[in-house]
Amino acid sequence: MDYKQTAAEVLKHVGGKENIAHFEHCSTRLRFSLVDNSKADVKRLESIPGVIAVKMTGQCQVVIGNEVVEVYDAVNHLLGSPNPDSESAAASAAKPKEKKKVGSVILDFIVGVFQPLIPAIAGAGMLKSLLLLLGLMNVLDPDGHTYKILVQIGDAALYFLPLLVAVTTANKLKVNTLVALAAVGALLLPNMTAMLGEGAQLFGLQIKSIAYAYQVFPAILTVLLYAQMEKWFTRITPKVIRIFFVPMMSLLITVPVSLLILGPLGYTLGEGFSSIILTLFDKVGWIAVALLAAVLPLMVSVGMHKALVPYVLTALGNTGKELLYLPASLAHNIAESGACFAVAVRTKDKALRATALSAGISALFGITEPALYGVTLQNKKVLGSVMISSLIGGAFTGIVGLQAFVLVGPGLASLSMFISEELPRNIINAVIALVISFAVAFVLTFILGKDNKAKMEEHQSADQPNTVREFKSPVIGEMIPLSEVNDEVFSTKAMGDGIAVIPAKGELYAPVDGKVEMVYGRNHAIAMSTANGIEMLFHVGIDTVRLRGKYFEPQVKAGDEVKAGDLLLKFDLEKIIGEGYDPVTIAIVTNKDKYAVETAVDVKQVNQQDTLMFVTAIGN
Repeated sequence: MDYKQTAAEVLKHVGGKENIAHFEHCSTRLRFSLVDNSKADVKRLESIPGVIAVKMTGQCQVVIGNEVVEVYDAVNHLLGSPNPDSESAAASAAKPKEKKKVGSVILDFIVGVFQPLIPAIAGAGMLKSLLLLLGLMNVLDPDGHTYKILVQIGDAALYFLPLLVAVTTANKLKVNTLVALAAVGALLLPNMTAMLGEGAQLFGLQIKSIAYAYQVFPAILTVLLYAQMEKWFTRITPKVIRIFFVPMMSLLITVPVSLLILGPLGYTLGEGFSSIILTLFDKVGWIAVALLAAVLPLMVSVGMHKALVPYVLTALGNTGKELLYLPASLAHNIAESGACFAVAVRTKDKALRATALSAGISALFGITEPALYGVTLQNKKVLGSVMISSLIGGAFTGIVGLQAFVLVGPGLASLSMFISEELPRNIINAVIALVISFAVAFVLTFILGKDNKAKMEEHQSADQPNTVREFKSPVIGEMIPLSEVNDEVFSTKAMGDGIAVIPAKGELYAPVDGKVEMVYGRNHAIAMSTANGIEMLFHVGIDTVRLRGKYFEPQVKAGDEVKAGDLLLKFDLEKIIGEGYDPVTIAIVTNKDKYAVETAVDVKQVNQQDTLMFVTAIGN
């Protein structure tokens, strides 16, 4: 991969650096919080070499895979330092931010706070689990100083978790990181802890005795309050004294409120969060793990699994173990791997085989996004096999009560995360779960799965692509030559050849059997393909993108299989005309380098039964 080229293309098609409000990455994805999501060109992003998939779920998530760090660094290099005096920066600042749904905002906040924590937590946790393994093997003496010091190093990240959370929360909220760190640090001071244990009072009010080490939510609530204090005092304080007055007043208010209210509230919230999960596990046990494992492919595909990270951190901090998410993830990750290896063995498509092998290895080591986007989500039977295998593997982990002790992607290299001195069979159960999930997924996928290229070849053989294909009219109305369309992109056939119809009814139909490839964001256009590779674009109206989706109601979504005559889109013809837009509807074949188009002549008034285009493969 050419990292610089990929980075430049990604930056261009997310709307440029002036459209980026926040930028980060996780194990496989570049994550952009954009000023205006509508500026992200998903289709072009997905066509960039090295980009596996793009997801618009609150953030713009560009899935890269194993080389995400290199592309992230290249993008950061291109971003550089923004010029506040530039016209683009001024225009971006003047433009109001796009209003986002509450769920998207919350998920974006959770990811922004917890995603940066994972390397420190995972690294420290794996160190502790490896030390335990070395102790059990008598390589290191558990009573020796070396062992104990190394254990303390491994414990540091979780013990000081409130401080790490303070830093990531402050970064996410764009407030002074070090002052936020000081506010949360006050809760962890040894003298403060001792005073609270003895029954301290503040302004005559009793402070609840809480050990804030290992806690997550008290730190988040503290920094949320500090952020508001900093912004308010900055606004009202004269510039000459801001440097000391703003942090002084912010700390003076934030820390006492946290000690009296927010700290106990956050502690109770964390305890309640863990209690709910543990109660759920006690009541339904293995069923909860099995069901979570089964739906993880869908959750991971849209990034919703990140919402479980706060629970995992809280559980590990409070109890030192986790019984639900990480065991379910082990079953899912290994099922993805088994399915990918089965596809690699079965497929005749060399490109798919290479993708499946690479993705299968990544999933085996706990990184599933390449497998999900590159293989699993491309084939419903493969997805079904993964979900069934995850269900079975998850059921086993739930029945045996598998416990995880480190927050890291479960896989072959991280199996030591399941080692426990008190539960010697725990690691054995993890290995058995790995074997079950892999084997079931491999067998099911090998039996049921058939790669898309093979299916395409079957369709092509059946459809005889060398013969002429007939396309019916996609709308009811009056047909006009494409050259008469009042848009040079279409009239000059720059995008492809086809037909144009002035609609008499606000309905768009499929002119031939095929698959919906894309419904454009403003709902005014739909892309479709046939089994033998003809690619079509339907565009309702001229410049109707400016309507921002008003008056358009898609009846299909990307991935839907449709038959000739199926309704694709409803649109309010009268209102579109009333807004002053030309409603002419265009249907063109976009891969004009492969197919020649001949249109019907002497046809004016058309309906669904009329054949308007004849498409032939070039060279046949």
